[in-house]
Formats: sequence, structure tokens, C-alpha cells
Amino acid sequence: MAKTPPKSAARSKTVGGAAARQTTSVISVDRSDEDISAALGARIKDWRMKASLTLEELSQRCGVSRAMLSKVERGEKSPTLPIVIRIASGFGRSLSELLGAELDQADVAVIRASERLSYRDPETGFERWVLSPAHLDNGVEVVLHRIPPGRSTGVLPPYAVPTEKYIAVSEGNLTVYVDERPYVLKAGDSMYFEVKSPYRFDNNDGHLPCSYYMMIVRKR
Repeated sequence: MAKTPPKSAARSKTVGGAAARQTTSVISVDRSDEDISAALGARIKDWRMKASLTLEELSQRCGVSRAMLSKVERGEKSPTLPIVIRIASGFGRSLSELLGAELDQADVAVIRASERLSYRDPETGFERWVLSPAHLDNGVEVVLHRIPPGRSTGVLPPYAVPTEKYIAVSEGNLTVYVDERPYVLKAGDSMYFEVKSPYRFDNNDGHLPCSYYMMIVRKR
């Protein structure tokens, strides 16, 4: 994990001689992986306390062991992608929210390449960057994923709400497993599927990384 949550600022500009208000989101501040692991753990504990949940109750909700949750809360363990997704699902929230995305109601949002909210799986090297502002009211999110040669995301759990995924591969080869059936995509290929069961993304090329853009649509 490598970037901090977005912060918002408001700016005013004059259009046709009249003051028209336009909000623009601003993202800043770079922090270390250790800082973000600590912030993630603190956020999980804060959410858990606000929900009046014990570690055991949260464990039952998300399918992550009590011991693992305790280590993550204390910042002693950086969770893998499947685990962090399960924790977010246990709260009924998105992965981006858990990583620190805040509601962005700006009329115009610019996210610089060097300032994206990101996550890195400590075991596989899988990387995820959030490319869209957190407009939580429309349920749409755009992300960029990168899988190192010969690695996999691991099996990922379905969502609590009906969710669709639209994928466009920009680099390398990607194998998407849906209902245990593999779909092989090359650079330039695209794919759609509705998440109804566990799924995973694999890069079976042992030499080249795979990058792909994904739009996530959570139905309301």
C-alpha cells in the first residue's frame, strides 16, 4: 500500500462576470507502507467499535480469523488482497473505502498519476490504483490493476450487493476465472461479468506483467 486518501478543497471561479462555484478535488501527501498499514488497522478498529462488534463477531461476518483481525488492527500485519476484501465486505463497504477513500462531491476531480490511492498485496506483489473519485452515490468505480509475472490475486469473494465488472487489458495476458471457468484475455481484449460467486485473476505468463483497467458497478 502506498498512497493516502484523497482530500477535497473548494475553489471559485468567475464565469461571464458572475461568481460561479466549482469544487475541485485535490489529492496530496505521500506516506510509507508502514504508515498506511497503521492507518488501515486504526480504521478497521474504529469501524468495528462504531458498529459495536467484537473481534469474534467481525470474524464471523467476514470469514477472517480473530487472530488475523487483531494483528491487522494493531498494524502488525498487512493483509493480502482476499483478506482485505473480506474485511471490507464484513462491514458492507467497498475496498476503496476501507483503504481510505472519502466521499468526493466535487464537480471536477483530477487525480494525478503520482497521487492515486493505491494498495499492494504484500505476498503476491499485486497492485491496485483507484482512478475515479469516490462518488459513493452512483456505485461506479474505475481502477487499474497490475499482476506480476506468474502471480494471481487469489480467490476473491462475491459482493454483498449485485456487482458488475468491466475489464480492458492494456498489457500482457490475463486469465479470469468465473464460476471456475477460465477466460483468457490478451492486450486489447475486454470482458464483462456479473459477480455471483468467487472469482480470481491470474497472470500465467512467467515473464511479463499484466495490467488491466476495470470498472466496478455496484447496483443499488
